[in-house]
Amino acid sequence: MQRMPGSAPISSLGPWPKDVGIIALELYLPSQFVDQTELEQEDGVAPGKYTVGLGQDRMGFCSDREDINSLCLTAVQKLMERNGLSYDSVGRLEVGTETIIDKSKSVKTVLMQLFEDSGNTDVEGIDTTNACYGGTAALFNAVNWVESSSWDGRYAVVVAGDIAVYASGSARPTGGAGAVAMLVGPNAPLAFERGLRGTHMQHAYDFYKPDLMSEYPVVDGKLSIECYLSALDRCYAVYRNKIHAQWQREGSEERFSLEDFSYLVFHSPYCKLVQKSLARLMLNDFLLHPNPNTETGPFTGLEAFRDVKPEETYFDRDVEKAFLKASSEMFEKKTKHSLLVSNQNGNMYTPSVYGCLASLIATHSSAQIAGQRVGVFSYGSGFAATLYSIRVTQDHTPGSALDKLVSSLSDLKLRLDSRQKVSPAAFSECMKLRQDTHHLAPYVPSSSVKDLFPGTWYLTRVDEKHRREYARSAPSIELSAEPEGVRSTCATEQHIPSPAKKMPRIPATPEAPVSN
Repeated sequence: MQRMPGSAPISSLGPWPKDVGIIALELYLPSQFVDQTELEQEDGVAPGKYTVGLGQDRMGFCSDREDINSLCLTAVQKLMERNGLSYDSVGRLEVGTETIIDKSKSVKTVLMQLFEDSGNTDVEGIDTTNACYGGTAALFNAVNWVESSSWDGRYAVVVAGDIAVYASGSARPTGGAGAVAMLVGPNAPLAFERGLRGTHMQHAYDFYKPDLMSEYPVVDGKLSIECYLSALDRCYAVYRNKIHAQWQREGSEERFSLEDFSYLVFHSPYCKLVQKSLARLMLNDFLLHPNPNTETGPFTGLEAFRDVKPEETYFDRDVEKAFLKASSEMFEKKTKHSLLVSNQNGNMYTPSVYGCLASLIATHSSAQIAGQRVGVFSYGSGFAATLYSIRVTQDHTPGSALDKLVSSLSDLKLRLDSRQKVSPAAFSECMKLRQDTHHLAPYVPSSSVKDLFPGTWYLTRVDEKHRREYARSAPSIELSAEPEGVRSTCATEQHIPSPAKKMPRIPATPEAPVSN
């Protein structure tokens, strides 16, 4: 078994583990997508409404074969396999999700099936829920554990996963699905900068899910945008104050600005909002600057906005247009590349911002990102948000931790391109099937499993007591990059359980009938 960064004996570590952060990262995306241009045509909306207005080209989605448990099972097992890790090397497992299928039993306890053969049951952590922020809260829990007196020298694993679906209508194109699993420990190539987190939390009903019998949320679209942008303002202000305090203790009186971030990634409900968010941060820099140069440089021609009040500009088109233009070059350099997964797969909820982080890494070489500071903004409705920063290690030599991380994500574009395109009509059929069978018991899923990616966990049945059983498709080292085709993923086929993994220890019950 290869030794990963952070696997040194606890006795050899100092009183405070060094460079705690993300060592490895694994991304799981559904094997099918719907094209947003075709969806525009199917929905009868103006051309460009989804592709230009939202900035979305494709949207990944799940059939009734996948649920939150299967997504997280797949992501965690792939993380462990790709990095050659044993399950007894993990001492904490955290889950962040807002996809709730049981009001008591956690996703984390389902994931413990993966640990059975190792005999390791000494694994702390549990699920964390608050809309799209749960993954970040879970990650903070893991980092804090490694930096605490409770740490026993083992790794932490964090998995954020969700299935984002909406009722038919204007919000449906902002859906998506997926999971991101992260290995956390010391000596990480992506180290959290200590003391540099700006958090804002506040009560609002901008997006919530009060109907536990439905997957669909209740959304106040305008309020949700206002909450997101106001949280961004507040978090940036707190972050700036904290880094200024650090710099002052070090004897520096420099002023922090966006230029001090090499890259910025954001929670991405849709790509256009991310572009507006970077423009929003430039507005903050402009208003906070004691004497901005409006004759040359990035603030050229912005003098008319010198006295605007941020809280009055959330929907000010003139301000938005001016700062989108002013920040366009910065967006191309610092943020655009991070939107690969968001543009091609949609909003994954809790893993969204970490899909953006994965995209950033996948689209750069280790030499390009070595030593750089990455700003990360995470937002969850209700609402909770944090802006924090990661410092990338300087070491990008072949075989280094950073080199391994970048190499592990180098096939991300291939994975996206290897998915199957599904017609809008077939997509709608799948959404209707999910709606009609959500929380149904007993139930046997009817969708095909033959087109799932190798090594994908999937739902085989739900018994009359709502107990869920899963199987795994045969693992494969290589991805097949077949030409894009159109198919119906919801075609019914006879299910044959996979022998690749033993089934959960659930008492045998009669086979449930297929539900209509």
